[in-house]
Amino acid sequence: MFSGRSLTMLQQRLTIGLLCALCSSFALVAQQAATVPVAIHVSDPTGANVAHAQVRLVPAADKSRSKLETDDKGRVSINLKPGPYALFVSAAGFKTTAQHVDVATAADKSSGSQVAGQVVQVTLQIGEVSSPTPIYPAGSAADRLVLVADPYHAPVSLSPAEFRALPHSTITVHNGHTKADESYSGVALGTLLAMVNAPIGDEFHEQALTSYLIATGSDGYSVLLSLAEIDPGFHAGQVIVADSRNGEPVGKLGPFQLIVTDDKRPARWVHNLVSISLMAAR
Repeated sequence: MFSGRSLTMLQQRLTIGLLCALCSSFALVAQQAATVPVAIHVSDPTGANVAHAQVRLVPAADKSRSKLETDDKGRVSINLKPGPYALFVSAAGFKTTAQHVDVATAADKSSGSQVAGQVVQVTLQIGEVSSPTPIYPAGSAADRLVLVADPYHAPVSLSPAEFRALPHSTITVHNGHTKADESYSGVALGTLLAMVNAPIGDEFHEQALTSYLIATGSDGYSVLLSLAEIDPGFHAGQVIVADSRNGEPVGKLGPFQLIVTDDKRPARWVHNLVSISLMAAR
């Protein structure tokens, strides 16, 4: 049996313990509420999403997530405490970038409204290939791809090895000739054009609407595409230069092949592609 005094002391201790537990819970909730949802969106100079980009923050973010990587839409989401961060992003075929990020407080004190979240935009620049050689199509070897965009940049010649080092994506299209769906892996044409400073992405202005591309194969077969067809902000279709089909090199149709997804017939799928030239109609 407890005496009256002992019972009173026990009740006091229980009350204090309960208050401490509640305070700890409130502190944990407050700490969680103090974080801000941040979405990091990574794209290339054309605005296309960069999947599987590696993201690092200093100071380190959530320690329970040892690896931060963008998804297929080029995004990674994380909760961060308000304050300054150094953000580092890298991806195969791109230059590593670093930028300063200030995460806003959870509430805008000036208006009293809650901040729903914060989006950080990161644009990766195409990595340098080894010793790009200014060779014009007439003098190029059959196993190289030459990009010409005068007066924006000197011509660039890519070997198959240099091409493989660039960021690749995979598309599935229906081949009207073979009557079958085929999977192609290659580099978006917009990404290649960014290497020669073609006016795409943020630089796509009025003059670009009258610009066009001539893609030529080693047998002299050529096709025309408007520059607007290449810009993802202007046209939904995809145009890639492929170096593999169904997981294998394109073989006798390569080493490079142009693929245009929106065409009902593959007449513009240039085999043995050797050059892409940007021209202006006026």
